[in-house]
Amino acid sequence: MPTILICDDERDIVSALEIYLHAEGYETAAAYNGREALTLLHRQEIHLVLLDIMMPELDGISALAMIRQESNVPVILLTAKSEDSDKVLGLNVGADDYVTKPFNPVELIARVRSQLRRYLQLGGGTVQSGTIQLGAIELDDKRKAVTRDGEPVSLTPREYDILKFLLQHPGEVFSPGELYRRVWNEEPYGAESTVAVHIRHLREKLEITPAQPRYIKAVWGQGYKIEE
Repeated sequence: MPTILICDDERDIVSALEIYLHAEGYETAAAYNGREALTLLHRQEIHLVLLDIMMPELDGISALAMIRQESNVPVILLTAKSEDSDKVLGLNVGADDYVTKPFNPVELIARVRSQLRRYLQLGGGTVQSGTIQLGAIELDDKRKAVTRDGEPVSLTPREYDILKFLLQHPGEVFSPGELYRRVWNEEPYGAESTVAVHIRHLREKLEITPAQPRYIKAVWGQGYKIEE
């Protein structure tokens, strides 16, 4: 079974999350600050991280930045309602999703399942194979690899999903809400900022000049498309 790393300085929250996740059959590992989380990630195979933002020694945003230097493991942030700016910052740094405290266990498990499904499919090659090429960008769905001008591009599972979806619908414009619904498979509550952050990340990785994108374009007042 997948192993989920829970990192939160509040031990009661860690204990509660362990109960929820064990009930679903997942293995867990526990850390109580960012440094402990990084140590565990180096010591054992972790398939998903639940990461608190506000922690001593090394906060969640700083830990996430360090994780992203070497791993695309899915990261779900655990945030307080007052940490809206930190949510956006976390998505900028590379978080895949977030859950607001106090969280609903059903919602939390649903988000964990969603992220694990994408991550394990990307690693195991169980989704439908095929290669899509658009200009200098090539997506090989069999190998779960993306290249630009032949050079490999490292994407998070969510970024990969967005790029694949847009490449499958060249020239079509999707509103942030529709894009969120089709890629996240969830209702798009507060989707605009989340989608915008991921689009910006994709542009930074795929475009030569992100401020003047060649491929992933915004259509004013309507949404996003990938240029044919």
